[in-house]
Amino acid sequence: MSDETKWVSFETTMLAFGNNAGIEIPEEVLAELDAGKRPNLMVRVNGYEYQNTPGVMDGKVMLSFSAEHRRNTGLQGGDEIQVELALATAPREVEMPAAFREALQSSGTEAFFDALSNSLQRYHCDLINGAKTEETRQRRIEKAIDLFKAGKKR
Repeated sequence: MSDETKWVSFETTMLAFGNNAGIEIPEEVLAELDAGKRPNLMVRVNGYEYQNTPGVMDGKVMLSFSAEHRRNTGLQGGDEIQVELALATAPREVEMPAAFREALQSSGTEAFFDALSNSLQRYHCDLINGAKTEETRQRRIEKAIDLFKAGKKR
């Protein structure tokens, strides 16, 4: 992010919900960002940076803090944290396998895929990218195409 980016800071406690963790965003912080309740955000937690969109849980605006983020930072529920938020202006990128893009184009489902949320696009691409064999990769591509042809997202 550039030096011109407006960051808003606050201190809080990482919340735990079973195996999940999250960060409650105070209403005054959201008001200061002036971008509604669900803006695409750059998030810094104790210096660790990631991109996220808040959701509402039990009437509270929350950011998820995935198991991967917890592994990378050593943080867990109950830890005191310093949080900085800024509006994310760069588009979120998904690592698209070339064979998947070709299959989307040839099957006529590319527009359907492109209309999916970033999270759903990432879900499908991560499944395909995570395949250990070419056979598995191809099977997952075919399954995704069949879902899209049926009008299903997942």
